[in-house]
Amino acid sequence: MQVRPAEPRDIEACIALDHSYTTNRVWQMDTRGEISALTVTFRVAHLPRETKVNYPLQRETLLAGWQRRDEMFVVEQDEAIRGYVTLTAYAEHNTAWIGDLVVDRPHRRRGIGTLLLKTAAQWGHSQALGRLVLEMQTKNYPAIRFCQSRGLTFCGYNDHYWSKQDIALFFGTSLR
Repeated sequence: MQVRPAEPRDIEACIALDHSYTTNRVWQMDTRGEISALTVTFRVAHLPRETKVNYPLQRETLLAGWQRRDEMFVVEQDEAIRGYVTLTAYAEHNTAWIGDLVVDRPHRRRGIGTLLLKTAAQWGHSQALGRLVLEMQTKNYPAIRFCQSRGLTFCGYNDHYWSKQDIALFFGTSLR
């Protein structure tokens, strides 16, 4: 398994990866607001059956987003792309932002995601940034558990983040 910076020839292979996931749990957001206070709570909700969820970004949106990223790394194994991570440096916020961390579905749970996360952290550190943040849907319980098991903690949300107005969760960690 080799991690390397993405090259233009890798783009079609990255697009072709199975970005979907299945889940039987989600993080459900509950809000209670009063004049002087707003309370937001996230709780694990069990779904009645396992559901397949597609990635929140379509091909054209992914391509446009990748052009705005500062860096993109791929994992190559047996001459095939197995996963990728995209990164943006926000120096004014001291943050390396992971826009996409994708592992091809048949190759998950083999350490590729962890390798990409470590690569992202190393890149952020090399840019003299102090935090690493990863975004995901509230529906992406597998990604939530992935982050939690690797020491990232919940650090925020946006309730109208993607084009379908899905809620985004943000998990982060210190790079110091």
